[in-house]
Amino acid sequence: MSDPSPLPPPTTTRPYQRQIILGSTSIYRAELLGRLRLPFLCERPEVDESPYPGEAPSAIARRLALAKAHAVAQRFPDAVVIGSDQVADLAGMPLGKPGTHERAVAQLQRMRGHTVVFHTAVAVVCVSSGFEEVDLAPVSVLFRDLDDADIQHYLQTEQPYDCAGSAKSEGLGIALLERIDSDDPTSLVGLPLIRTCRMLRAAGVRIL
Repeated sequence: MSDPSPLPPPTTTRPYQRQIILGSTSIYRAELLGRLRLPFLCERPEVDESPYPGEAPSAIARRLALAKAHAVAQRFPDAVVIGSDQVADLAGMPLGKPGTHERAVAQLQRMRGHTVVFHTAVAVVCVSSGFEEVDLAPVSVLFRDLDDADIQHYLQTEQPYDCAGSAKSEGLGIALLERIDSDDPTSLVGLPLIRTCRMLRAAGVRIL
């Protein structure tokens, strides 16, 4: 009598899942989403990010996160699309990406010694299933009372001109800060992963 055929090795293949798309070309958001070890694509959302007159910083972030997700979801209706946006808020005044050294200097000079709220919004949309959700993950950041030499040295070293608030907290920018208060620790970098995981699960994506 021959030996029974060996059992096949256990499989870790995931059940069918919708394609996941990050509606962003931000390397920071892509790195964060990559921590979930899910396959995903990145697509540029092509959204006008200009704020409306008198629009509050938190409202800007929520509106743009949802607009980015919708812009990409219209092109990929069967995919689960993630959109995100971040707006820095200094006493109700929105601060965007500086773009230049001079603007970054001006931003950090205004923020030193003050608390800045970074409003990071995330939206998840799937057109074909009718799923849509958006949430906000604010982070309160107290900046040290920096002198001009500190500001110049930091900016010349890290050149964070593509970051809202002119600082990379995941890099040398942490040295500018006195305190961070948040319930979603990756929010300050650009994508609140706790909220993102919750929304993906609600949209039918299996993460674990």
